[in-house]
Amino acid sequence: MTTRRDDKAARPRGPRPGEGRRPARPSRPAGAEGVGVLYGWHPVVQALGNAGRRLHRLLATENAAARLAAELGPLRITPELVRPGDINALLGPDAVHQGLYLEAEPLPAPGLDDLPDNALLLALDQITDPHNVGAIVRTAAAFGVTAIVTTARHAPGATGVLAKSASGGLEHVPFVTVRNLAEALIELGERGFTRIGLDSEAAVDLDTITPARPAVIVLGAEGKGLRERTRTCCDVLARIPFTGEIRSLNVSNAAAITLYALRVR
Repeated sequence: MTTRRDDKAARPRGPRPGEGRRPARPSRPAGAEGVGVLYGWHPVVQALGNAGRRLHRLLATENAAARLAAELGPLRITPELVRPGDINALLGPDAVHQGLYLEAEPLPAPGLDDLPDNALLLALDQITDPHNVGAIVRTAAAFGVTAIVTTARHAPGATGVLAKSASGGLEHVPFVTVRNLAEALIELGERGFTRIGLDSEAAVDLDTITPARPAVIVLGAEGKGLRERTRTCCDVLARIPFTGEIRSLNVSNAAAITLYALRVR
């Protein structure tokens, strides 16, 4: 494992011929408790810039390390220089890592009680595809969402593919993990949150709603949609008023449209 530098002013030293390149092995298994894997330019750069993210190990190709030094200056952790194939061996050949691989601890997760009274939340009802959840996180970061509420089960971990799809959004939108989503929605309702469920069969058009904070937008899994108990815990069910022949969208696209249409202030 690479140790941290105490001297924050030190820049990562450039490689000398034949130096620093060796087959990379994970310091502990990827996905093991207490460590997650981030890869790709935006996820890694955002994590490096987040003082709240505890870093364990950074692998970088020569070009990626040079780009980090040029764009970020001093780093909180010394890159370990490797070849692109070494990162491929850790992630698989299809991972678009852009020469960067970072092992880091998960960010601290707030609880429902820690959320401010003017929060804007997204709640995910058993959305399990990490690409979709990652894209939702990226959208949430773009629209200033306070946090994302999800369950411990039936939800992907905030690492790997999800982190890559989030493109750095994980550093800006925390996850609130609850045991039971319906109970969490009930608790939020008691605190004054308007609970808006997105449902393609709803009678209310999304653009007719003008909610104010605090609010929580509830999204269901593609195909299944919102579960029945989740639906009963919403104050209003709304649909995107499509005008074309296709009447459904990828859930991450639906999240973006919903956040824009509501523009909850």
